[in-house]
Amino acid sequence: MGMGEVGVSGGAWFVSHAGADRAWAEWAAWQLVDAGFQVELDYWDWGAGDNFVLKMNAALEAGRFLALFSPAYFEPERFTTPEWTAMVAMKKKITPVCVAEVVSPAILRPLHAPELFDLSEEAARRVLLDAVSGPRRPTAAPVFPGALRQLGGSGPRLPGSLPRVWNLPARNASFTGRDTLLVQLRETLAASSRVAVQALHGRGGVGKTQLAVEYAHRFAGEYELAWWIAAEDPALIPDQLAQLATRIGAAPAGAPSADVVDALLGELRTRSRWLLVFDNIEDPAALLPYLPGGGGHVLITSRNPHWRTHASPLNVDVFTRAESIALLHAHGAALDDTDADDLARTLDDLPLALAQAAALLTYGLSAADLTAELARSTAKVLAEGRPISYPVSLAAQVRLTATRLQADHLGAATLLSALTVLAPEPFPVTTCAGHLPDTASTPLAKALATRLSGSAALRAITRHSLARVQDGTIQLHRLTQTVLRDQLTPGQRQQAGRDAEALLTAATPGDTGQPSTWPGWRALLPHLLAVDPSLITSEAGRDVVRNACWYLLDRGQARTARDRLQQLYDTWLRQLGPDHEDTLSTAQYLARAHDDTQDHASARALDEDTLQRHRRLLGDDHPDTLNSASNLAIRLAALRRTEEARILEEDTLTRQQQVLGKDHPDTLITASNLAARLAELGRTEEARALDEDTLQRRRRVLGDDHPDTLRSASNLANRLAELGQIEEARILDEDTLTRQRQALSEDHPYTLITASNVAVRLADLGRTEEARTLEEDTLTRQQQVLGKDHPDTLITASNLAIRLAELGRTEEARTLEEDTLTRQQQVLGKDHPDTLITAYLLATRLAELGHTQEARTLGEDTLTRQQQVLGKDHPDTLITMRFLEQLDEGREGPGIGQ
Repeated sequence: MGMGEVGVSGGAWFVSHAGADRAWAEWAAWQLVDAGFQVELDYWDWGAGDNFVLKMNAALEAGRFLALFSPAYFEPERFTTPEWTAMVAMKKKITPVCVAEVVSPAILRPLHAPELFDLSEEAARRVLLDAVSGPRRPTAAPVFPGALRQLGGSGPRLPGSLPRVWNLPARNASFTGRDTLLVQLRETLAASSRVAVQALHGRGGVGKTQLAVEYAHRFAGEYELAWWIAAEDPALIPDQLAQLATRIGAAPAGAPSADVVDALLGELRTRSRWLLVFDNIEDPAALLPYLPGGGGHVLITSRNPHWRTHASPLNVDVFTRAESIALLHAHGAALDDTDADDLARTLDDLPLALAQAAALLTYGLSAADLTAELARSTAKVLAEGRPISYPVSLAAQVRLTATRLQADHLGAATLLSALTVLAPEPFPVTTCAGHLPDTASTPLAKALATRLSGSAALRAITRHSLARVQDGTIQLHRLTQTVLRDQLTPGQRQQAGRDAEALLTAATPGDTGQPSTWPGWRALLPHLLAVDPSLITSEAGRDVVRNACWYLLDRGQARTARDRLQQLYDTWLRQLGPDHEDTLSTAQYLARAHDDTQDHASARALDEDTLQRHRRLLGDDHPDTLNSASNLAIRLAALRRTEEARILEEDTLTRQQQVLGKDHPDTLITASNLAARLAELGRTEEARALDEDTLQRRRRVLGDDHPDTLRSASNLANRLAELGQIEEARILDEDTLTRQRQALSEDHPYTLITASNVAVRLADLGRTEEARTLEEDTLTRQQQVLGKDHPDTLITASNLAIRLAELGRTEEARTLEEDTLTRQQQVLGKDHPDTLITAYLLATRLAELGHTQEARTLGEDTLTRQQQVLGKDHPDTLITMRFLEQLDEGREGPGIGQ
């Protein structure tokens, strides 16, 4: 029997393997086919559209099972796990061989698994064939493969064995992860029937070169020739190809370079099983003359993603978090998984940055020290600890790439600098084209003069992989952004700030009160919150940064808005002084934020100061002065100084009607506020009349579906309900709710207030179950949008508790009221009217459940507070008093709602 002749009876051999071991699988399958066996290998035999699970099941049932054991083979998430466990369950024979050092599961350890790795190719072939058919002896010596055969060999060699013609860099012993990319790369190259050209593209430091090196080493057995060309300078490519031509005898030494390259390309077109790697080339056109045809493979690494005309592009992105942690450990970094996770997040999971950090950690720097140093100067840290496998540090690489971009397209480099002082989020740059203010630098203005010129600037940036460009937005990689920003000189940072301000001003969506602008505000918001206010130097720039906070306030995100407004106010007060209009405007915004976070005293103090300054600077009747007066009245009302608020609002309204006119939006705001004040003072009929007039004017001036119009409609519905016109109030509220859901969204804070009101109307009409359903939905939405402690959320929770009690679910109502009362006491204070209502309701619930003494104690405390805060004759005070009297008489008290 000859070397290639073995017993081959029986069904086809199914080669079970992990994706990371594809090279071994193809080599083993080839050896079996060459020896006369039938083989089923997924890569060879299963086509697009085949049902993978059904094909695997059929192979397991009909064929014989060759398992390639390796650490990857036994990873639980692999398809190899159901393959070998199915064979064990069916009590069928498993024929294993080891392709790497591995400890197999206990149930498989009795099986003899011969090792193929660390053997010569011939020895490994003999071990493999012995495993599937038993030992045999050769009858003739194998033919020594000559140099020419190496260029046209008929099958793969032993994985890990290198071709005779080979100049690739040494393998990185700490290479980690990337199994999926390696398999995808191999499948794409192997699937091509003609010359396969694959371009690995991605940002600097992401590991494109390392991936190419690992691919070449892992699949070295698939090639008879593998040649590495450093292609960063295209002028040096011909000499490197000439060396290859001389090596394989395609051209004599000393021949003209052009002739030698032509001879080499001609030779390669007649051969197969060769690999050329062009590393770090940026211009596809520069490489085109050096791409041969034939049956070999070309692998390209590049920061430029624009290779589709010449190659199949494959994006190489940052590591997964698990790969990042594995790399840190593989490089010897002594840190636990929590510190590793934090460091990987800080370094954006970028392989080069992680390798540099690991190098620093191995030289005595602790994780805490490294994190602190990164916070101080990312660029400085990432200039240190360059791994041997990378030519330069990340900081140097980013600096070099940015310098090339500046030479390539100055406007694109200027845009990039401006983005360094904004957020690492997509920026809607195309909206700025043609709209930049005069404050923009000349290079930026030219780059974004039109959408066409802007497109050219974005293409220049993507050629260097310094940012992601998609759907008219540009997103600077976070770590790249940090390194670039740290490398700016003070003068460059000031210019970047002016250009960033120009971008923000040009991208301003418009009035935050108009729903059509909200998508634009959502996109721009991260940048408006991130930009350093000290870099904003124009009135337009300060206006857009400030309005972003108003947008947040309208969405119930008051704490975020307050903190940002405090930063803006402190900065501009220091820069501009207390009397500057931008300082005063910011003070008014900050006052509202304090009010929305229940700090009414701070809000009043700010608005009082602003009003005094406006009166002194502008006069009593200036629109800005009147606006300040209207704001102060709101703060007084929040402090329950309702009569003072009413007097101030009546005076302000009269002045605004004379100065601005009765239909001016500011006039109508004050009119709406005054109506609320009249209602609070029990002058409900006057409030209704004013609300009706305001609603009619807003409908005429702003339109039926403007947010302010809809708020007026909601206010009027409240007045109607207070006057006992419940059905009319319900109809108006439901119409308002429908319009708000369409114009604002179902989850907008104003929409949710109206939904809560509709539920109260339904309950008042005896439709308790409908009210409960709507209140539960509204409460869930408010908790998600506003938070569990927002005053509006707590009002709905208190109302829902009433509904539960009305439906006989008293214990549930008590639990909800106890939680709501605790939150209101913390957020609003123990004496707030809303808190006192919930306290009364909880007292009634305790009484219903038989906890009479607890109910009396809570009721008495509530009554004392109501008398002090609301007065002895306030309706809520009288209700609580009546409850206590009835409690003494052994009866339950009346109910009140919010």
